[in-house]
Amino acid sequence: MPDLEQLLRYWALGQWQANLLVLMHLLGAMVLGLILGYERAYHGRAAGMRTYALVCMASCAVTVLVAYPQQWFGGQLSGLAPLFTDPTRVIQGVVTGIGFLCAGVIMREGMNISGLTTAASLWAAAALGIVVGMGFYFAAITLTLLCAALMMWGAKLEARLPSHPAIAVTLRGTPERRFQQAELAEFAERLGYRFAPGSLSIEHSAGHEEWRFVCTARRNYKDQTLSRFASRLGELPGVAEYRITHARN
Repeated sequence: MPDLEQLLRYWALGQWQANLLVLMHLLGAMVLGLILGYERAYHGRAAGMRTYALVCMASCAVTVLVAYPQQWFGGQLSGLAPLFTDPTRVIQGVVTGIGFLCAGVIMREGMNISGLTTAASLWAAAALGIVVGMGFYFAAITLTLLCAALMMWGAKLEARLPSHPAIAVTLRGTPERRFQQAELAEFAERLGYRFAPGSLSIEHSAGHEEWRFVCTARRNYKDQTLSRFASRLGELPGVAEYRITHARN
């Protein structure tokens, strides 16, 4: 059992100073994580301010501890300070571990994949905590502002740039209707879309054919990308039901 002198080392002046510095790092990481997570919370994402703050603080905590090996276990109960500590091993563990959390927020529904931005920003929050833990405060603040700006205004910038957005189309025909690939490709071409034959899947159920495929717009129609296609589906005979969504990936 440790004697009284060994236990008192946990309350020595050096221990208090180290704990205070660690606390300051954690508070800074929490504030930066909250700032970064606010954008996700504002848009109603599953990972919000608390998630980002926790990831950032945890990454900071396991990183900053490496900076004070002489204070480990109450100032080293054995009386021997470690000769060498490698913070890159801790960083490697943090980056690997955060990957499991990021994978949990990525969801796929049909041809639509969501959660990639949230996963990437969570990974950035872990990196932010590591940067704070290593003592690069100005770099951490700059990284927070850059990530927050990209998450808030990156989509608006992307929408203004020339692009070819993709849409996922599901067509269900009447019992007698049999669609043809050339017919659908020609129809999409008239509307200003390219038919992607590699995305085609056909299902026959209860006497109905159901075709699923992806089309890419020849230019960025902005808010009209879906409605432009849907408004003209009445020109295609034999369509009983349809569904059109953005094909994000």
